[in-house]
Amino acid sequence: MTNHVLQKLVEMRGIETNYVDAWGNPATIAEASKEKLLQVLGYDTQNESVMSEQFEDEIRALWLAPLNPVQVCRETESVQIEVRLPIELVNDAYTIEVTTEEGKVIAHPFTPVEANLVNATELEDIEYQAYLVEFPEILPLGYHSLVLRPSKDADSVAQMRLIIAPAACYIPETIEKGKKIWGLSVQLYCVRSENNWGIGDFSDLARLVCQSAEVGADFIGLNPIHALYPANPDACSPYGPSSRKWLNYLYLDVTALEGYEDDSVQQLVQSNDFQARLQQARAAEYVDYAAVSDLKLSALSAVFDVYYDKYLTKNTRQNRSFKAFVKEGGESLDMLAVYDALQESLKNDGKEFWGWPVFPEKFKEYHKADVAKFKKANLKRVRFYQFLQWQAAEQLEQASQAAQNAGMEIGLYRDLAVGVSEGSAEIWGNKDLYCVGASVGAPPDILGPLGQNWGLPPMDPKILYQQQYQPIIDLFSSNMASSGALRIDHVMALLRLWWVTKGDHARDGGYVYYPVDDLLGILALESHRHQSLVIGEDLGTVPEEIRSKLADNGVHSYRVFFFEQAEDGGFYSPAHYPIQSMSTLTTHDMPTLIGFWHCLDLELGKELGLYPTEEILSTLYADRHTNKQAILDTLHGHLSVDGSVGRDVNSTGMSRALNYGMQTHMAGGSSSLLSLQLEDWLEMDKPVNIPGTFNEYPNWRRKLSADLESIFATSHIRELAGRLTDARKRASNNNE
Repeated sequence: MTNHVLQKLVEMRGIETNYVDAWGNPATIAEASKEKLLQVLGYDTQNESVMSEQFEDEIRALWLAPLNPVQVCRETESVQIEVRLPIELVNDAYTIEVTTEEGKVIAHPFTPVEANLVNATELEDIEYQAYLVEFPEILPLGYHSLVLRPSKDADSVAQMRLIIAPAACYIPETIEKGKKIWGLSVQLYCVRSENNWGIGDFSDLARLVCQSAEVGADFIGLNPIHALYPANPDACSPYGPSSRKWLNYLYLDVTALEGYEDDSVQQLVQSNDFQARLQQARAAEYVDYAAVSDLKLSALSAVFDVYYDKYLTKNTRQNRSFKAFVKEGGESLDMLAVYDALQESLKNDGKEFWGWPVFPEKFKEYHKADVAKFKKANLKRVRFYQFLQWQAAEQLEQASQAAQNAGMEIGLYRDLAVGVSEGSAEIWGNKDLYCVGASVGAPPDILGPLGQNWGLPPMDPKILYQQQYQPIIDLFSSNMASSGALRIDHVMALLRLWWVTKGDHARDGGYVYYPVDDLLGILALESHRHQSLVIGEDLGTVPEEIRSKLADNGVHSYRVFFFEQAEDGGFYSPAHYPIQSMSTLTTHDMPTLIGFWHCLDLELGKELGLYPTEEILSTLYADRHTNKQAILDTLHGHLSVDGSVGRDVNSTGMSRALNYGMQTHMAGGSSSLLSLQLEDWLEMDKPVNIPGTFNEYPNWRRKLSADLESIFATSHIRELAGRLTDARKRASNNNE
């Protein structure tokens, strides 16, 4: 192996060599890991001459392209375009022509040799030179098309996408001026109600929005509501979706759809068998995804048949709206609908179906001819799955509108997962973009001492760049729709991701860097277009460079009370949290407050075999005991609890006074946003997810302990909401 070539490729492809771990210690990526990551990226590291040739080919391709595929500029910067040409052409006259989104054409004539020479090389005895050409016109925000053409010739030499982005993400004026708000975070599938079909739905969400607004909440934070797998309902993790652009159809309120009242549908849903299964799904302690899916798919199919015959076979307003939705959804929507129909068909035929890796060879990629034949032969079923996405988007928008009508400052805030699972439709439709030989994860840190492997293939940064960032634009745009804020899970992914090659332990991975400034620019542009505040989940191994960069770009930090500790073990006062942040007590990956205080998570972890030794478990118990005492000290020190809450951890159990005291303690803090878990309002003890488990615990299934109809009718919950609202108002006034 030629270390020189290997190292050049490592640098060129953004593979990290050294980093600082979660404990602040320097760490090094193993040479073997670098080599494996290059293999995943498509380089033949086992053949020295081939690898050298691949490196040379990439350099050659760069110089032979007069323009880059895409460039992101901030509105505060001058636009400078790099132009690469053979030396014999640099004295010719050229024109840079920008066509804005609105169709306005702005031209700038120039001669390359008169611009700033920034680089040069020689390819096959021909010298190539790179010049930085300043475009003097002020361009509007947006996605523009730029072409380079010789002034004497109408044909363009090259073209690129030029993105002009704002300096920072959108922040509502009231929040920018110091208003402090609070809201509830909820896993939508957990919501119980008298009318849903065993899983929370968009009608429940609209009701939750109105009830929360009534008691002072300014937002409802959602778990990712991405599309999962209709044919494989038990693949239910919201953080391992099939597509992050589209929605989980299980959140549809079937009863709210036009066509539900038709006699044919009612005959189905009112049958004794259907009603018995429906009652069982509602009563279940955990979401029974298979049962809910059977109920909803059968009813939705019946509703679609009615709707199809009535509207979609004729020139109706409904058909025109549906066709407009399908056209706007483009290839992405078509791909998801075909995938869902194909997976369903394979399942019905008794074939392997969990994801495209086990599909028959002729169906393993969206653009294959046999997939097109399948679509043509099953067009109505494909239309059915497009219809589900249309109706889901409509119902989500209605919930968002309910939040606006209720006067919420933010309304809904959505959650963007860090990736898609290996068998996803998103990868099936764009295989070039994803490196399926690796998975995203995390190096060893405080939450996961052994490291983590999330089973989510990463995007190849080079291919993302070549695709002019369109996949990222689509992700940001679609997930900001029908909401007032977006939380980006594992926001460090904009800077770097921990890649673990298949078959390796998570600790043996390595960081691969992404074009963070470009991605933040696109995020800022979409944020302004959708009037969407942005929250970045910046927990775990976080380099300081990304924290300051996120802050400068208007991205709100994510501060969890239990992690905000000083070196002496004491907890920072929430009054010292960054203003540009969202604070919270717990997350979906952590125990509830009762679970934390009574160490139920440690007990459960022991039962599930998550701790290799008794020594590790004993250390965790000792740390928890110390932390609980420090929490009591800070709560009493800030007068956040009264005398009914003890001062000694050895005699103080979790009580409503302590639970609610912790929440109001946070409400007095300086963070612009405060997010609280509905589970803690209901004093629940079981977690919704235990990281590191798969079948050992029913992750993503545990329901709330009370129906939506009763939660806000409870006097102590309304009293808590009032205390939170008052504390936030006082914190806002202190900021003035």
